[in-house]
Amino acid sequence: MTRYEPAIDVGALTALDVHVHIEVDHHGHSSLPDDLRDAAAAYFSTDGPNPDLDAVAAYYRERRMAAVVFTVDAETNLGQSPLSSADIAEGAARNNDVLIPFGSVDPLKPTAIDDARRLIEDHGVRGFKFHPTVQGFDPSDAAHSALYETLQEAGVVALFHTGQTGIGAGLPGGRGLLLGLSNPMLLDPVAARFPELQIIMAHPSVPWQDEALSVATHKHNTWIDLSGWSPKYFPESLVRAANTYLKSRVLFGSDFPLLTPDRWLRDAELPTASGAARFKSEALPGILKDNAVRLLGLGG
Repeated sequence: MTRYEPAIDVGALTALDVHVHIEVDHHGHSSLPDDLRDAAAAYFSTDGPNPDLDAVAAYYRERRMAAVVFTVDAETNLGQSPLSSADIAEGAARNNDVLIPFGSVDPLKPTAIDDARRLIEDHGVRGFKFHPTVQGFDPSDAAHSALYETLQEAGVVALFHTGQTGIGAGLPGGRGLLLGLSNPMLLDPVAARFPELQIIMAHPSVPWQDEALSVATHKHNTWIDLSGWSPKYFPESLVRAANTYLKSRVLFGSDFPLLTPDRWLRDAELPTASGAARFKSEALPGILKDNAVRLLGLGG
């Protein structure tokens, strides 16, 4: 077993993508049951390849980018055995010039805290990915406080899906998945109780964008990543915040392979309806790389 340690030449990077999914392992096992995987593919209008970790590393290396990689352990709620976060960390160690591993633990499992500690101490993960809707838990519930305390003490990042999700979309009853668990306002008490825990609110949080901006404005241990949507569809309020008062805590993310960094960057160059640049030149370096470098402690 090789413990992950980064070997990233930050100065050579064009960007750092903080939101990249590894959802199939080298055995072909998927983190999602077949019905959810097929429904998500239909929702996102994609049936393209779902690359394994080494292929993801090659893709980002070719673009002189680094990427945060993770899966989601939702075994309790979905009944599907998860991909191994330890294997993802091992793969990131093989590709430590471009990859940064986040772990995933199922908050509903009694082993969640021990699993998190093992991933941090033995495998060197730099953060954890949570998807409240898919994992079926309320992130504001005090029952999860000991888990958050563990992450805070270790100095690792907690990345939460926020807003609508395509997983379960179109299935009867959305397959029982609850969108409201991904309202970013549920992260406000987490940020309040654990002020040293750095929390990323992933995606434009539709339909709760204003709630996400409110939390980020009030709690400076929260960040927003811009993954999952083309920049040309970003709410105006989010673009304004990214260019001004939140420009030091907004992060580039793609949601690869569902949205590629190539598409994200191409669409980010499109002018707004008024003809103005979408992102100000003084904000863009922070969004694309510098903010994430600071958050992840990669700048030496």
